[in-house]
Formats: sequence, C-alpha cells, structure tokens
Amino acid sequence: MLMDCKEIIEEAVRVLRQGGVILYPTDTVWGLGCDATSEQAVERIFRIKKRSSAKSLVLLACDMDMVARYVKEIPDIAIDLVEVNDAPMTIIYPGAQLLAPNVVAEDGSVGIRIPLDTEDNSPASFCRQLVRRLGKPLVSTSANISGEDTPKCFRDISDEIAGSVDYVVPQRLERGASGRASQIIKVGLGSEIEVIRP
Repeated sequence: MLMDCKEIIEEAVRVLRQGGVILYPTDTVWGLGCDATSEQAVERIFRIKKRSSAKSLVLLACDMDMVARYVKEIPDIAIDLVEVNDAPMTIIYPGAQLLAPNVVAEDGSVGIRIPLDTEDNSPASFCRQLVRRLGKPLVSTSANISGEDTPKCFRDISDEIAGSVDYVVPQRLERGASGRASQIIKVGLGSEIEVIRP
C-alpha cells in the first residue's frame, strides 16, 4: 500500500529529528537533507557528498517567520524579493544565527530558499510541509558526489548516494520539480544586491 504524503512527511521528520539524512525531491532538483541545526548531521552530508566542509550549504525554510529566527536582521530588499519572486530563488542573508556552524559561510552568511507556494502535490508544497513539520530549516544540497552532475530526477541519482542515506522519499513525489538549480542572490544590510547565479 502506498504511503500518503502525510505519512511520508512524518517518517522523514522522525529520521531528521534523530540526526538522520534524507534523500528527497526539492522544488528544483533531488537533494540531500538534514536538520540544519545539527552539526553532526551536516557533517554526514559533507562526507556523503565528499565535499569540503569549507563550502556552505543552502537551506530551506517554510516562510519568512522561520527565516527571521535564524538570521539576525533581514534586509528590506530580501522581503521585497521574496514577495515578487515567481521562480526558485535562494537568498544569501548576512548574520546567520542558531544554525550548525558548518552550514554557515566564513563571512557569517547563510543561503535560504522558501519553496514557492504551489499546488498541493508539487515538490515545493511537500518541502514547505516537511520543513514546517520539522520546525527548523532543512539542508538542501544536490544529491550527488561533489563535482559530478546534479541529479535532475531520481533515476540520475547514483547508487552510492542513495545507499548512504537513512530515508529515501518515494520518487513519485518528484513530479513537478523544475530540474533546474535556483537563482542565488546575496543581499546586504544596506539592501545591496549581488547576483551569484542568475
């Protein structure tokens, strides 16, 4: 019998709260996820990806209220960008707080994306519900070994990656993901904007 979305979210949250790593469809590509406040869980993701921990990771939040808990001060321009945004967009905020130190960049910034509010059965909707249920930001890094191609769909994920996580979200939930990475915009407290990835 197929699990419904609520059961899948509950199982994923159970694994995440125990410090586990999940493989899941994001609003963009397939990702590896963990509790962004757990240094040990984040370290596991770096090991799985064979990636330097000097590189920061993107996080998912369910809304701006959650972002505000983990960023010391939100620049006004960031709120404007989120309000007008109609495509997946990661914003790099200055002044991260209350997060695992290994998800934060050397300059103290952190990249956070809020999946767009879309139809109920989309990966974006699934991600928002998952993060809301977890109650904390979720790491969202592509499910590949560092330097290899980003998996646009489940069949692109290597057996090595799939075999190293604690829970794999059923692939039927990937329908509707864009298969493209988000744009990345860095904002400053003076509302400066730097486009990192268009």
